[in-house]
Amino acid sequence: MLKIDSHQHFWKYDPVRDNWITEDMSIIRRDFMPNDLLPILQRNGIDGSVLVQTCHMEEDNRFMLQLAQENDFIKGVVGWTNLQSMQVEDKLKYFHDHHPKMKGFRHVLQADPDDQLMLRDSFKRGISLLNKYNFTYDILIYPRHLKYAAELAAEFPDQKFVLDHMAKPNIKTKEIDVWESDIRALAEHENVYCKISGMLTEADWYAWRTDDFTPYLDVVFNAFSSNRVMYGSDWPVCMIAGGYNRALEILEIYTSELSHYEREQFFGGNAIEFYNLEL
Repeated sequence: MLKIDSHQHFWKYDPVRDNWITEDMSIIRRDFMPNDLLPILQRNGIDGSVLVQTCHMEEDNRFMLQLAQENDFIKGVVGWTNLQSMQVEDKLKYFHDHHPKMKGFRHVLQADPDDQLMLRDSFKRGISLLNKYNFTYDILIYPRHLKYAAELAAEFPDQKFVLDHMAKPNIKTKEIDVWESDIRALAEHENVYCKISGMLTEADWYAWRTDDFTPYLDVVFNAFSSNRVMYGSDWPVCMIAGGYNRALEILEIYTSELSHYEREQFFGGNAIEFYNLEL
């Protein structure tokens, strides 16, 4: 089974477009391109990746798809399109027909002023069309949005969803109880997977310990089981709080007691199946 990093990014840094990269994130205020990541993947025995959007711009889709065409290790792309547009089906058909590496879509819901955007009729109309073209949907949210995500998943049981970054629990302050309850409720919907990614940046960037993450990993692995969780690095964002190798090491240690098959599924098989990756 190939090893797949299910969540990484590339960008040519633009301080206006990328204003989410604040001053305390100076280490990632620069360009990140395939030749920066490929040696890291090779050193860690990772065979491929899924490239995920970072902004709400059609130009970003073209940028990512061009990189995927030029770099075989990029096995799939999660892009952005305006799901509320009346022309969204035309866009989905275009990507389906012309760009086989486009595997799904994402909206930065966590940053939207409307916490319930995903439950608006205009948004759900777009979601309702994804499965027709075999596209997945990445749910990028904070813990307060989890209950809305569960409603969305229940309404579209045939749509494949994946929760990004475990919904970003507040590991730094050790908040867990409400998040755990809402994670378990979301995981009851078998059309929802979860990316084990983005943990370092939710912990104390400069003083986290490996065992800080164990309670959160226990919750997610128990709730989703080993066949609906997938490894993701969130590179280069993970560089803010330790980097690729340290983030991976945490998960290598945690999963060391799983069976060989469960580890294969977590580190590649589930992402391959979820995104329908062509290897």
